[in-house]
Amino acid sequence: MKYKPTLFLKGETSQTAKAFVAYAEGYAIASHGMQKRKYTGEPYVNHCIAVAETVASVSDDAEIIAAALLHDTLEDTSKTFTDLLLDFGPRVASLVLEVTDVSRLADGNRAARKKIDLYHLARTSAAAATIKLADMIDNSRSILAHDEGFARVYIPEKSAVLAVLQHGDKTLFNAADGILQDALLQLSIANAS
Repeated sequence: MKYKPTLFLKGETSQTAKAFVAYAEGYAIASHGMQKRKYTGEPYVNHCIAVAETVASVSDDAEIIAAALLHDTLEDTSKTFTDLLLDFGPRVASLVLEVTDVSRLADGNRAARKKIDLYHLARTSAAAATIKLADMIDNSRSILAHDEGFARVYIPEKSAVLAVLQHGDKTLFNAADGILQDALLQLSIANAS
């Protein structure tokens, strides 16, 4: 794949900030490698880029945008927190850690694991909540469009998550809330037919 950096930062942003975000994008591309999105078969990193673009629509903070690009790195690649700490510094590494699921299969069934992750997300910073909102927006749209059966599980879970992310960006919170409300309505209509 030929790498062409996406221009996330707008306006009068320093070259250093732009280079930092471009480095994070390249890092995400390399880390996720040949991973594919479950429903579309497109490169997984496209999801990371979509999340970062959504975050960039409400923030020009290069570290938050970099963390959005890297938000699935700890869950889905061989990279570690130490790798991120050394490559991006403590703030980016910490933001990625904040949005990373902390539950493990040994913690019980899906409901038990989601409860653990919900408690973890409730304690996040505003910046991490903003990243998680952007992640929820992209994932909800994809799952609703491609897997109505799983959407019936996923969308109610995300409604519970949304309740603990009220400290994130208000524009993204409202967008996520609208998507989830529309999804619940769509699923209830589909269920009635």
